[in-house]
Amino acid sequence: MIDVSFLAPPKRWPVRLLSAFRRRMRASELWLITLSVAVGGAAGLLAVFQGRTAHALQSLLYGIGDADHLSAVGHISLGRLAWLPVGGLILGLFTWVVSRRRSTGLVDVVEANALHGGVLGLADSAIVCIQTVISNGFGASVGLEAAYAQAGGAAASFAGQRLRLRRYDMRILVGAGAGAALGAAFGAPLTGAFYAFEIVIGSYTPSAIAPVAAASLTAVLTAKLAGGLPYSIEIKTQHPPDAIGYALYSGLGLVCALVGVAIMRLVATAERLVRRVSLPTAVRPAVGGLLLGGIAMVSPQVLSAGHGALHLDLAVGMPVAILAIVLLLKTTASVVSLGFGFRGGLFFASLFLGSLLGQIYAGLLDLAPITEKLTAENAALVGMAALAVSIVGGPLTMSFLVLEATGDFGVAAAALAAALIASTVVRERFGYSFSTWRLHLRGETIRSARDIGWVRSLTAGKMMRPDPQTVAAATRVEAFRQRFPLGSATRVILVDEDARYAGVLVTADAFQESVDPQAEVSTLAIHADLALSPDMDIEAVMRTFEDEGADELAVVGADRRVLGLLAESYVVRRYAGELERQQLEIYGEAKA
Repeated sequence: MIDVSFLAPPKRWPVRLLSAFRRRMRASELWLITLSVAVGGAAGLLAVFQGRTAHALQSLLYGIGDADHLSAVGHISLGRLAWLPVGGLILGLFTWVVSRRRSTGLVDVVEANALHGGVLGLADSAIVCIQTVISNGFGASVGLEAAYAQAGGAAASFAGQRLRLRRYDMRILVGAGAGAALGAAFGAPLTGAFYAFEIVIGSYTPSAIAPVAAASLTAVLTAKLAGGLPYSIEIKTQHPPDAIGYALYSGLGLVCALVGVAIMRLVATAERLVRRVSLPTAVRPAVGGLLLGGIAMVSPQVLSAGHGALHLDLAVGMPVAILAIVLLLKTTASVVSLGFGFRGGLFFASLFLGSLLGQIYAGLLDLAPITEKLTAENAALVGMAALAVSIVGGPLTMSFLVLEATGDFGVAAAALAAALIASTVVRERFGYSFSTWRLHLRGETIRSARDIGWVRSLTAGKMMRPDPQTVAAATRVEAFRQRFPLGSATRVILVDEDARYAGVLVTADAFQESVDPQAEVSTLAIHADLALSPDMDIEAVMRTFEDEGADELAVVGADRRVLGLLAESYVVRRYAGELERQQLEIYGEAKA
């Protein structure tokens, strides 16, 4: 037969090309890297666009120059500070309109990768980005990092869904997109790559290294070609620390851990108090804007993320008392911003706060009777990394940020040591980063972006055998023996006169010589008060089997109607199979 497929109508060619590309993506890692490069380019452009939009808004409202930063302004008039409550009102109304049209909460990039296999809606992401740009553009004490990661992750998720990528490929691609956007914002490809690994993907996997690195490098280059101005951290390091210096910086890591946990708890407390006051959703950010305006009258350094203030305070060499006041004001401003409904991240705000904390730590050590002294610059960099790890997470992410900003391996090593201590203390005593802590307050249990969505997707309702043998609980044992001879069924589910679950009968028990043939089978029932619900995930099912010592359990609905039967042996095999698949994915050996 002659192949005439080339004569197909042109309108089908895009579909054929897309199908061919899908097959290539599933068969070769090189094609995933190619897609990651495209996603990285898109993430870089989106990061530049959002950064320029927010800065243009600040320039328009507060009269700052193109190369200036709002937090570095010496004084802001009361009339211009009025834009804070105005922006809060605009944000509040926008959020209220969104909430009226949605029945579910917005899904961020970490939640999408942890629970939904990287599936991230464009509508959710657009809303998050708009809210963040409004918040930062009007001067709220939050950064744009949440918008950067959300936009990059959404671009990756959109491409992955169109190409129907496998779950683990989708998660890698979404992590690559989010990390690439952040790397473009800071002009730091290693920082972006490790942000993807530690914060968005939740693990280091050999199969993810090349796609993530390719996306991050592409994003940084694209942003540079597009004329983007990265958040450069221009701090000149002093002499590298010695052994005693490392010990002192470890103490700084401990201090940053405690401060980081306190800040996260303060944000949660502020949100809870605001809800108790019962302010309307549309009004909350406006009230927060009024409070922010009052704080900014004392020091404009509390506005926006704090990039300009970070460099200003180091350049001027502020006294410890002034630094402590700025630290307190900035912390209060960030807590107020997030507590009253402004949207944004604490990534750069935590860097600024950490730099202040490091300088204060170094200044206090100068007053102590010790010979070893810490320079303000080095301490600022180490504190910056340690506090950011305490709040955001990612010790290697923040250490590489210090390394790419300074090129000093000695200071970067000290930052890594302090970051690891901070991370360990926060994990042991608190257990959450800022993003997962906010999800915990909403009722989620995730502690990282590690993929647990597959656990939740394997429910009792999906694993059960849907056609179990049933019999009326009032059936006589003699009749039961005739209907279910030995070998016909291992277990039979009993139901009452209303066809509701009444227990499980082990068939062999009905054939015991001591059993009265005229007795009802209900007298032999086990687990009459124990059953599985169809929405229980596989871990909950396994715990139930273990706690109750059961081999098989019925799956019943809310009305106690029998839906199916589930065996422990099958659940264990299924769980082991999924764990093996997860391990294969880590090493890039999973099959299509």
